[in-house]
Amino acid sequence: MNIKQAKTELKNTIRAYLSTDEQGLPRIDFVKQRPVLLMGPPGIGKTAVMEQLAAECDLALVSYTITHHTRQSAVGLPMIVQRKFGGVEYSATEYTMSEIIGSVYQAMERTGKKQGILFLDEINCVSETLAPTMLQFLQCKTFGTHTLPQGWIIVAAGNPPEYNKSVRELDVVTLDRVKRIDVREDLGVWKEYASRRGIYGAILAYLDSKPQNFYQMESTPGGKEFVTPRGWEDLSQLLYSYDALGLTAEQPTVEQYLQHPAVAKDFAAFLALWQRYNRDVDLAAILQGKVEEPTIRRCAAAGFDEKLALVGLLGDRLTQCFAQCYRLDQTADRLFALLKPFKELVFLPKNNPMEQFSALLSAQQEKAETMLTQSVDKVEKQIQALLVQQLEADREALLSLPEPSPESVFATVKQGFEELVNRRKDAVQQTSDQLDFAFDFLEAAFGRGQELVWFVTQLAGGYYSSWFLAQFGCVRFDQYNESLLFEKRRNQLLDQVNQLQQSQ
Repeated sequence: MNIKQAKTELKNTIRAYLSTDEQGLPRIDFVKQRPVLLMGPPGIGKTAVMEQLAAECDLALVSYTITHHTRQSAVGLPMIVQRKFGGVEYSATEYTMSEIIGSVYQAMERTGKKQGILFLDEINCVSETLAPTMLQFLQCKTFGTHTLPQGWIIVAAGNPPEYNKSVRELDVVTLDRVKRIDVREDLGVWKEYASRRGIYGAILAYLDSKPQNFYQMESTPGGKEFVTPRGWEDLSQLLYSYDALGLTAEQPTVEQYLQHPAVAKDFAAFLALWQRYNRDVDLAAILQGKVEEPTIRRCAAAGFDEKLALVGLLGDRLTQCFAQCYRLDQTADRLFALLKPFKELVFLPKNNPMEQFSALLSAQQEKAETMLTQSVDKVEKQIQALLVQQLEADREALLSLPEPSPESVFATVKQGFEELVNRRKDAVQQTSDQLDFAFDFLEAAFGRGQELVWFVTQLAGGYYSSWFLAQFGCVRFDQYNESLLFEKRRNQLLDQVNQLQQSQ
């Protein structure tokens, strides 16, 4: 299955393992809760999924790469103690707390969460001396004499032998005690993730035209040549930083992340084209409806890759606008959800209205700071930061009140909310206008050609664009999308007819 399906399966497993019956007892006994074993190629998001699941299920997370451990760090260090056996005193060996189990207890103290996920990566690459200990842990959930706390779920990950020379094949005894999930790479699923994460536009546009280069793993006389989703995502972060610093990423830089010379060379060429069009074409003018005729003629005469880069650039600019609308919309919704309980507290006679606002602001500031230290989605952090920013602006307005009363304090905070709603409204209108201007340009330059198909497909598949179109609509997108769906269905029917004719 792909990583999205694996995530759903893991979430269902977590729910099943942590569920209790009417008496509060686990529906599945702790010892019968099989560790989950994720097996799949490197770099497809197994570790990232663990972070997402922990955040979504409100669980603590402890991650270990098991190849970094010895038997001593897993089981604990030996120490001599005095014990009596049959009335005779002997020196006996006991063990200090396992480093791994100790980290679990530390995570419980740090987060205040009694339930969590213990993630052990590269489980099938353990050393020979540690292998029996790991088997005992998978079977009994103990390292030596130290047991994993109840409420904690073991998830292990490994790579098939063709990807790692250090792999030790797991025997049937071990495999019969785990819940195995085989995971494979999937570009479509990754693009859903990439769209929300804001992966660099050139990468998404390139993979639209060269999907076969999304994941590569080849053995050559010089060693492994590979490209992984992790490589694309990390390269995306670098490209954003380079843009901010005015630097240019050329082929040698790309090869540091895409360790497959042919793919790195091909993408570097496309990236150079992307950056040239970003410099030479006034995208802001296009999205303001002020494009000049020479620009239209130049774009109409461009080559295939140049047109692909141009459409990708337009989509990327619009995606930034869609994402900003999404952030403002979510911020307004969350602030509205805070206003009702805040109003009730402010108008209680015993409460000081300014103290109630200070408590509200402090709670949201603390939440924002906590999110910075956790594996929380970047967009969620941005939304929380916008919420705090709005409340801090409200605080400045409240400080100017001569005599704060419950009525004036709530009215001031409500006014701040209304200003935020107006900002959202303005952003939505501006983005809708820009989307229409983009359609104007594409129609003028390319008519109803394949470029419009690329653009509409990009809008339909993007996370923020899909959200925007579902919430606020766009008549021209609906027209083109309906036409594309009709054409797609027509082609499918023609293919079925041809297959029937060939079979007769």
